Amino acid sequence: MNPARGSGAVADLFTGILAEEPAAEAIVDGGHRLTFERWWRSAGSAARALRELGVGRGDVVCLLLPSSAEFACCYLGALRLGAVVSGINPRLGPTEIGHILATAAPKVVVTAGPGLPPGAGGAAVRTAGEILTGPADDGFVAVRADDPAVIVWTSGTTGRPKGAWFDHEALQLIARNIGPLSARHDRKLSPVPFAHAGYMTRIYDQLLYRSALVLTPPVWRAEDMLETLAAERVTLGQGVPTQWEKLISLDALAGTDLSALRLVATGASRVPPSLVRAMRERLGCPVVVRYASTELPLAFGTDPGDPVEAVATTVGRPLGDVEVEIRDEAGAPLGPGRAGRIHLRSRAAMRGYWAGPRGAAGPRPADRWITAGDVGSLDADGRLTILGRADDAYIRGGYNVHPAEVETALLRHPAVARVSVVGTPAPVIGEIGVAFVVPAAGRAPAAEELRDWCRGLIADYKVPDLVVFADDLPVNTVHKIDRTELRRRAAAEAAARPRVSRTPSAPGH
Repeated sequence: MNPARGSGAVADLFTGILAEEPAAEAIVDGGHRLTFERWWRSAGSAARALRELGVGRGDVVCLLLPSSAEFACCYLGALRLGAVVSGINPRLGPTEIGHILATAAPKVVVTAGPGLPPGAGGAAVRTAGEILTGPADDGFVAVRADDPAVIVWTSGTTGRPKGAWFDHEALQLIARNIGPLSARHDRKLSPVPFAHAGYMTRIYDQLLYRSALVLTPPVWRAEDMLETLAAERVTLGQGVPTQWEKLISLDALAGTDLSALRLVATGASRVPPSLVRAMRERLGCPVVVRYASTELPLAFGTDPGDPVEAVATTVGRPLGDVEVEIRDEAGAPLGPGRAGRIHLRSRAAMRGYWAGPRGAAGPRPADRWITAGDVGSLDADGRLTILGRADDAYIRGGYNVHPAEVETALLRHPAVARVSVVGTPAPVIGEIGVAFVVPAAGRAPAAEELRDWCRGLIADYKVPDLVVFADDLPVNTVHKIDRTELRRRAAAEAAARPRVSRTPSAPGH
């Protein structure tokens, strides 16, 4: 049952685990529990089935599967052959799946059920049940550090999804620089789809720290998350701010034992200071924020001992070997306090974008800097503040407005629980800002009250023209704020209330 020694870092890590604690839990998927030994054995069955389908070193295996123990076994089985693993979220539409399969050019596609996925081409298509049934291989193909290991697909918000590929060295660097997010024998709540970077790039992290991944039910509910945290004695809780806000509002939390929880990590959207304080108090552990992207899954993070204000308004300092530059539109570096496009560089970053049948020949800037999709600024202590997506900014009367600045101001008001700001077209002025506000429990602020509040904190042209109150904010499949839906609502609100609050000033006045 032991992997061959010296055949690669994954095999070497498994050798130690199987020799010392093979019965330790690796995956908890509802009632399905995998020990490390069983994971290795099931992955051996996957490796044999894939090998018999012609998969070898450097071939792509696409996993069109939900987050599950089966996904983890097929993932490891493909790696044992020296193959490149590409996860595909089954919630994507047929056009997106077809594009990904055409670009990945896989040898095999593994699916959850029968049927040919769109764009499979000449790839062999098998179900996870077929791949995981049968005798097991016991070996492991030797790989080099610069061999491609995984492909992670971007969300496609600015076009078709692109496949960011990582070699084994990048995955090892992520594991070594993960910081407080990993500790020996952690039990980690895993709420993200396995096809995303949060799982696809963390195999070495899990093996190095011998941690167990605890999956949440496919349809997220705060009650289920709370029950899982307690029943599975989770030590690291992970989720976006909206999930944590709903969880800590549950009456059942007061009588739930979460004493095993050592740390909570969040990100993906702004975290109000009031929420950070409430999470620390009600969950009884430190809270950290992480900032990353598909192309660089390890970028910035706050520390467990950071003050509330730092956790609420910044994403912390660079992790590992990450370098950062804030640049203006001409590409010139900007100093502390100046807002510009974020550029990142790290050996843990993607090596390029997958280029179809040509494989790993995708383009990559010669200096290896990655241009993030976000605008931000650095303070004198090296902490990064995210001002928003570059394409979320709107132009009001000739002035650029970053929604995050407006959101930060509104979140300081005690009557505001959550907020999201978007721009929408308007006559004469170009665009106006519309703030969607979820009031704090028991509070009913007036729109003009919140606009007056903003005038004391930010420039007048950044004050939202319209304030719309809502019981909740729309979220997408990964519980991030759905700005596309909010823009649709903002356009309707602006049409119903066509007058804006003031005429624009000329830029510079």
